[in-house]
Amino acid sequence: MKLDFIDLGKLSVSKANMRYAKKAPDVSDLLPTVRKRGVIVPVLVRPNGGPDSFEIVAGARRFTAATIIAAERRDSSADAEPEALPCAILDDSDDADAIEASLIENTARLDADEVTRWETFTRLVKEGRSAEDISATFGIPELGVKRILALGNLLPRIRKLYRDGEINAATVRHLTLASKSQQRAWLALYDDPDAYCPTGHQLKAWLFGGQSIKVEHALFDVEASGLVIVADLFGEDRYFADADAFWQAQDAAIEARKEDYLDAGWPDVVIVPSGEYFSQWEYRKAPKRKGGRVYVDVRDSGEVNFHEGYVTAKEGKRLEQGLSVDTGPKPARPEVTSTMQTYIDLHRHAAVRAALCRHPKVALRLMVAHAIVGSPLWSVKAEPQTARNEDVRESVESSKGEADFDEKRRSVLALLAFSPEEPTVTGGNGDDYGLVGVFLRLLDLPDRAVMDAIVIVMGETLAAGSAAVEAVGTEIGVDMARYWQADDAFFDCVRDKQVLTRIVAEVAGESIAQANAKEKGKTLKRIVRDHLDGANGRARVEGWLPKWMTFPPSAYTTRGGVGSVDAAQLVAAARADSEPEPTGPGAVLALPAPEQRTEPARPVPLAA
Repeated sequence: MKLDFIDLGKLSVSKANMRYAKKAPDVSDLLPTVRKRGVIVPVLVRPNGGPDSFEIVAGARRFTAATIIAAERRDSSADAEPEALPCAILDDSDDADAIEASLIENTARLDADEVTRWETFTRLVKEGRSAEDISATFGIPELGVKRILALGNLLPRIRKLYRDGEINAATVRHLTLASKSQQRAWLALYDDPDAYCPTGHQLKAWLFGGQSIKVEHALFDVEASGLVIVADLFGEDRYFADADAFWQAQDAAIEARKEDYLDAGWPDVVIVPSGEYFSQWEYRKAPKRKGGRVYVDVRDSGEVNFHEGYVTAKEGKRLEQGLSVDTGPKPARPEVTSTMQTYIDLHRHAAVRAALCRHPKVALRLMVAHAIVGSPLWSVKAEPQTARNEDVRESVESSKGEADFDEKRRSVLALLAFSPEEPTVTGGNGDDYGLVGVFLRLLDLPDRAVMDAIVIVMGETLAAGSAAVEAVGTEIGVDMARYWQADDAFFDCVRDKQVLTRIVAEVAGESIAQANAKEKGKTLKRIVRDHLDGANGRARVEGWLPKWMTFPPSAYTTRGGVGSVDAAQLVAAARADSEPEPTGPGAVLALPAPEQRTEPARPVPLAA
């Protein structure tokens, strides 16, 4: 490196300079000093393709101030001599070295905002620098470097709002927790003058749908729990994604700690009600042997504090007078400890499930009871049959298939002594009383009636659009013409001209399809409707089904994208993998082909 004075006309700002921008930087704070003293501290430059051209790596603000003052002097005096700047000339170096030099030099001049640092650090990373390298170079903790790099998760407009001082650091920090869609939703609120836009710490509640609970507050093994954790990209805070799941695990852990305290001889463990706080000034310290209790202070934030050895202020005065704490009748101590209860429960569980292997009919009824009511280990949900389109939803609700199933469902509700107005047989709350009640009811029913209940439970919990639907429909040979016919909602959903032309060919013939191939979709739909209704002189077509509806289904084009066809292919592959190999010469597997199996002509009535 050497020092020299270089004319302003030979200098330009390098793109590696952290102050590089199309807009000139603000130098109002430098102008008075430069006018009086000139530029004292050399700017850092490097050759720029020739002996008379240099680019400024660090010192863009000093260069801008000197340029402004040189223009002022030229305007005031035609004889003004060309201005020159003191420069420290670097050897030829790569961009990463130039970027580092720019930021090191500028750090001592004007504090760079975090967005500017992010832009610079990002360029260094692209040049091959690691977070550890950047940390060592600039004396910033590695976590601080990662914190700045984390701003890259933000949408560009949010970074600009932060740089312009429109939003504060706390808001930016919490926005790094947000997905891109959440960031866009937040920006929409920010732009709406009539909407409430959460900022700062309020953002956490908005992002997490109410509660934002830090992982550090958990009393249970977080990793073993399997709960979903969200970490902010600054790497400092971790939160539970599902507050309800957290509280379920946290409450269980609190109960376990309570049992441990009671087993250890504490007379009582009091859990402070939600919304109240344990204020020490309202209590007095007291040992266990004198009636001191354990107070459990549970905060809405998820934090739990255990205060050991306290009594109320009134009870504390009694102790000071040498009297005992009047706690009323002492609660009866459980006959067994929590550990002994666990021992008993596990051994009884092992014995019952071993014996259950010899009673499959009982096991079947217990399984159905669990599917109907649920339990801590069973979570069964009825298929909601949701559709965003109102016409589609109404079409399904009024279909013959839904009507037939609802009739059988009501019969099963009656078998189980449920209200006939219950929307589903399944979907209980999982409490032990309900589970036992249904189980005992099923024990009183004959096998045929239990099978009827199984059919309804399975029907309610069969996922729409799944491969299981294809497997069952093909296996029992469902005839869709018995349950479905084309309606307005169906025709509204058909938008593809190529598909419509193929459908016309199916119902009207190939010649009519080709003759109308260039007609609008509305015309093609009219032709199909007329044939299905036998209207406007067209021959009536009975029992027509689109290829997508049959079991197994097929497609009209080779473009793909038909979910039922994809599911059917999966079923066919699974069937091929599961077929047993012939065991002898010439052996033939004597099973009817799936398409030959048909469902009963009439539904079998439910058992009484």
